[in-house]
This record gives sequence, C-alpha cells and structure tokens, in this order.
Amino acid sequence: MALITISGQPGCRHEDVARSLARILRFELVTESRLRALFGDAFGEGVEVPENAFAPAAVSVIARLATEHHLVLACEGAELLFKEFSGLLRICVVAPESRRIGTLMLEHRIDRAAARALVRKLDAEQRAIRKERFGRSSSPPQLFDLVCNTELLEPEGVAELVQSAVMRRGLAEIGLLSTPAEAHLQFQVRLKLSRYGIQVPGHARLKDRGFVHPSEEVFANLLDFYRVAWDYEPRSFPIQWDKDGRVLEAFTPDFYLPEFDLYVELTTMKQSLVTKKNRKVRLLRAIYPDVNIQVFYQKDFENLIFKYGLAERLSGETAQIGRHRQLP
Repeated sequence: MALITISGQPGCRHEDVARSLARILRFELVTESRLRALFGDAFGEGVEVPENAFAPAAVSVIARLATEHHLVLACEGAELLFKEFSGLLRICVVAPESRRIGTLMLEHRIDRAAARALVRKLDAEQRAIRKERFGRSSSPPQLFDLVCNTELLEPEGVAELVQSAVMRRGLAEIGLLSTPAEAHLQFQVRLKLSRYGIQVPGHARLKDRGFVHPSEEVFANLLDFYRVAWDYEPRSFPIQWDKDGRVLEAFTPDFYLPEFDLYVELTTMKQSLVTKKNRKVRLLRAIYPDVNIQVFYQKDFENLIFKYGLAERLSGETAQIGRHRQLP
C-alpha cells in the first residue's frame, strides 16, 4: 500500500496540505475526525477509544481501508503508526511562530495576543496527546522523509512538492495492502485492543472441544479470552496424489479464524518437526494460493501468551503447559 502521513504543528495548515495532496494524487484522505468516526463503525457506536489505545485502533481501521485505497493520513502521531512499510512516506509540515499566529488569527477571528496564547495552548495539548498515545511528546526530524516549511509556500505548493517525492518513489504504482497482510495486522491489533476492553461487535463462540495436544487448548483459551472466533481443524487440504488421483497426503491446519479468513498452524522448535510442517505449508501455499495461512512457532506462541498478559489469567496448570511444553 502507499501511505503518506502528514504531521505538523498547530497553525501550520498541515491538514490543508493533506487535503490538497489527496486531491492531486486521488488518494483517500483520512483525518483525525474521520478516524474517530470510523472507530464507531469498527468497534461499535458509543465505544470510546482512549488515547493509549489510539495507535492499535488506528492501525486496525487504516489497514482495512488500505486494502481498497492508497491513503493520505493526517492525525496526531501519524508517522509513528506504520514504521516498516516500504510504501510509507512521512511528511512534517512546519512554520515560524509568527506565521502560525497569523493563521490562527484568521481562522478564529481573534487578535494577535489571543492567537499567541492559543498557539501555546495547542502546542501543549499536542505534546500531551502524543505522550499519551506513543510515550513521546514529539518526533525528531530524522523520523520524517520530508520536512516542508509553509512560511512562503501555500498548502497547494507543499502538496506539489510532496507529489514529486511520491512520483520519484513510485508509490502510486505499488499494490494495495494484501488480504494476508491485513489479516496478520488485524489479528495482532485485536489482541492489543482487547487489553483496553475494546472488541469488535459480537462475541466468539466459546467452545468445549477435545484437542490433540494441551498447547492447542492454551491457544484456544487465548482466542476465547480476546473474543476471536475460531474453528478447530475444520478442513483438510490434499497436498499429494498418486497417479490415479487418490490422495496420498493431506494437511489439516490447527485453527481457522473466520473473521480474518486466516488458518493458523502451531508448531515446535524441534527442527525435524519444523521441517516437515514447513514442507506441508509450502505445498499448501503452492497448490492453494488463495488460502491464507500463518505458522506460529513456539517462540511466537509464547510471545502471544506472555506479551498480551494471558498467562496469569489462565489456570496455573494450563499456563505452565504453554510455557514449558513443546507444541505438537
């Protein structure tokens, strides 16, 4: 996906830059106010997303949009949301204080003294919001790909400069966010959001199922706790046939997460078993390219258990299984 983030100081007109850029590039514009509205669609009307949960909530909403559109994103701390995407371009818009004061005088129809006080107030609020959302009150200049000064340039001029950078990077030609990539992001942020009591509308069906190995029960408990719907071994995929077309070998992933159209296979650190599982996964991906599957190795599994705080909520015995026993 192509994602251009526009950040800026109060009064520097960075949202005007974002609007002009989205219009020029024909990208979808996502502002702070639109994000808040989309939170209601994603998590239910009336659900309040606290500032310390803003980042995962925003990633969830933006990832869904990015499967259909390239995006221009203008919200507080936008440059910190997606750090590892090759299609990311981070823009910082700045202006001298005198220019920012003049902008606020016009926007709010106030005198210079009141506008100067408003700049101080808005700057302090911006630092506080960033601190609560990301644990830092500001971003260093080197975190941005381009810093633009609106002292002499109007927002349209800045947008044209950014357009040149977009063309130089070839961002308009890259593909949209793939379904597997979006499913991976959604699964991760769902766990993070659940720590703040934020869930998508509806509930997972809690199941009482027999599992081949206790570690699968630990994983199922994790999914149940975070209200992620799942099915256990719902489908087997033939991956090898004899010359007469009879199935010689099939692969049955451990879990299917219907909300994400994602199969999950748990595996072990034991190399001989890892090699066998990896071979089956490679065959499945080659034969069924539309099937979205993710392998969780023992380290990945343990990270989920302990990073998202599930271990202490499970019974001592089950948690110990998750910590000390190998996966099948």
